[in-house]
Amino acid sequence: MLFQQVTRFLDTEESVATPQDVPPRLTLKALEGLRMSRSRERILTNLEEMYREAFERAKETGDPAQMTALDFSYRREQLYFEILLDVRDAMEKR
Repeated sequence: MLFQQVTRFLDTEESVATPQDVPPRLTLKALEGLRMSRSRERILTNLEEMYREAFERAKETGDPAQMTALDFSYRREQLYFEILLDVRDAMEKR
């Protein structure tokens, strides 16, 4: 009985499959239709804030090994993100 009530609640005209429905796929056509919402500055600022918080915690505990590891990790991930963002920018210009 509960299943029938839930089914009745969820089965609406919107939930019925139509020929226009396209399964979600990460294709070039799908990517071309998407606008990237986060700016380069926002992404890199979020990365910096995250690492800065972790670095300050390591600094408070006096853990130089963790501070060194975080510094290296931050610089490596910043480079990765910059590469990915360059690829994203190049794809958007196509």
